[in-house]
Amino acid sequence: MTPKRSKPDRIPTPRHLSPASKRWFRQVSDNYALEPHHVRLLTLAAESWDRAAMARESIAKNGLVYKDKFGNPRARPEVAVERDSRLAFARLLRELGLDAAPPPDAQRPPRVGGWKY
Repeated sequence: MTPKRSKPDRIPTPRHLSPASKRWFRQVSDNYALEPHHVRLLTLAAESWDRAAMARESIAKNGLVYKDKFGNPRARPEVAVERDSRLAFARLLRELGLDAAPPPDAQRPPRVGGWKY
């Protein structure tokens, strides 16, 4: 994926996304030349972000744990939804390769597989 040089046809923003995710989707689609598979990845990333936000709202309202029928504390299902959605978002971003190239003096080993800079 490369930065855009001209403004061809706009990619339609999925209607089901939250307003914040729609803005992010539009910003990314306006600034990068996206192939059809990139648009799908971008859509999945925005959906994952929205799903994590919905889980966070539910956790804020209902708490992290509940008591099962035996009175034992259990993690709410929303905790797993938030965790899984965050991981999915991070992985999809990595696949899209939206991050800038690391600085030349970076102290971490090079990435194996995935997007190449």
